[in-house]
Amino acid sequence: MEAETLAVAQGIDFSLWSLFARATIIVKLVMIMLVAASFWSWSIIVIKLMAFRAARAEAAVFDRAFWSGEPLDGLFEDIGPTPPGSAQKVFAAGMTEWQRSHRGDGGLIAGATARIDRSMDVAINKEAEGLRSGLAVLATVGSTAPFIGLFGTVVGIMNAFIEIAEQQNTNLAVVAPGIAEALLATGLGLLAAIPAVIFYNKLSSDSDRIIAGYEAFADEFATILSRQLDS
Repeated sequence: MEAETLAVAQGIDFSLWSLFARATIIVKLVMIMLVAASFWSWSIIVIKLMAFRAARAEAAVFDRAFWSGEPLDGLFEDIGPTPPGSAQKVFAAGMTEWQRSHRGDGGLIAGATARIDRSMDVAINKEAEGLRSGLAVLATVGSTAPFIGLFGTVVGIMNAFIEIAEQQNTNLAVVAPGIAEALLATGLGLLAAIPAVIFYNKLSSDSDRIIAGYEAFADEFATILSRQLDS
């Protein structure tokens, strides 16, 4: 009897597609949701990795240009008031406010330093918002995907026990398919959550370092302008 049961169990198709096809509609919806969340997470991960790499490269190029000794007015004329790079935008915001703070007779309007700092802070906040966009999705997937998968597993195991009760049979051929389908949901939940959590932590750290670089540049630039104001 045991050999017959094993033979029947070996004849069952346990491929991923077959497990999905045999699952109930609720478990199928859970699986589809988790696969979609996984693809969504990976698309955000790839886009962010490329964007952060480009941001670091742009900041490095601009940093060399800024400290090359070229006059700041000349550098501002080269990049314009609306440059494409994030570091350039912080610089352009400060220079724009610097130029607006000059009166027609060449003197400076009172409070120029505070306005320049605020202008660069606004520019940094806008760039920070862009860098961090999408990270909330990774955090959400990382925290909820295991529980969604567990929900699918619970439903799948309930259906497996119902089938056992209906057939009045607890042999391996009856139990194994239902349990395998249920555990597949948990596996998909972990498959979606683990990369999301890992890359959320990495990308959050990377974005913080990039933003810290913009803030350090803004402080240095403000110091340079402050010296010119004092002189």
